[in-house]
Amino acid sequence: MEDRFKVTKKVGTFGIIGNIFLLVIKGFVGFASKSQSMIADSINSASDIFASLMTFIGNKIASAPRDEDHNFGHGKAEYIFSLFIAISMILVSIKTAIDSIITLFVGNEMIFSWWLVAVCIVTIITKLSLFIYTRLMLKKYNNILLEASMEDHRNDCIITSFTLISILLSLKGINWFDSIVGIGISAWICKTGVGIFMESFNILMDVSVDENTKDIILDLVNGYKEIKKVEGLSSSPVGYQYMIFLTIAVDGNMTTFESHKLADSLEKNIAALDKIYKAIVHVEPFFESK
Repeated sequence: MEDRFKVTKKVGTFGIIGNIFLLVIKGFVGFASKSQSMIADSINSASDIFASLMTFIGNKIASAPRDEDHNFGHGKAEYIFSLFIAISMILVSIKTAIDSIITLFVGNEMIFSWWLVAVCIVTIITKLSLFIYTRLMLKKYNNILLEASMEDHRNDCIITSFTLISILLSLKGINWFDSIVGIGISAWICKTGVGIFMESFNILMDVSVDENTKDIILDLVNGYKEIKKVEGLSSSPVGYQYMIFLTIAVDGNMTTFESHKLADSLEKNIAALDKIYKAIVHVEPFFESK
């Protein structure tokens, strides 16, 4: 658990440093050359700084252990701060889309510069490196903040690749494509933001554990021949994991000690699953109907 939070903190720190560097060079070269796609890309980097900062803060809060006021820990902070990231991405996408649409109809006075090409190449290399690193960490540690960062880095690689294409096309006098790329960048940012928003929103609204995990839990239950019936299975998210509440029925003649020992064993087996924070099993008597 500790390594998971340390890795997320490191990813957030790398993201802040990398995005500040990219914001400076993109902003300077973008405004100097009047490239709408590069300006949109620089604004995207500004939102990336905010996203990395939210990753850093959200991870710090989520890593705090449970206490008397927060019996199940602070894990939902990951999803609260992911909402902030998603909202910022959506707002940025709307702003860049409006600017690009205006430029498309009014006209673009973009001035070609090889510095634009150099900035694109540096951005792609930087973001690709961050994407690969974050993706490796996400495979080891399930964390929506890492997922949001990984998707952001991947999107930036794609976005900047299209920015590079629009810049090279301006050499042939095709300046309108620069505005089209700006609009495309905005749509891509918005789509990603909405996806992250919905995932975080569902967790905060106590969405149930996925069907695959439910099936695994029921398979564990069916492995106990003493369990005659499953009366109910419900769940509640606790950060990136779930609380499982399960009611089982056993032979009514089974002793209290034996039934509690069975419930304890089942709780431990369910809690051993990656997505499970804790399992609570309630036992009821089962009598064959005559």
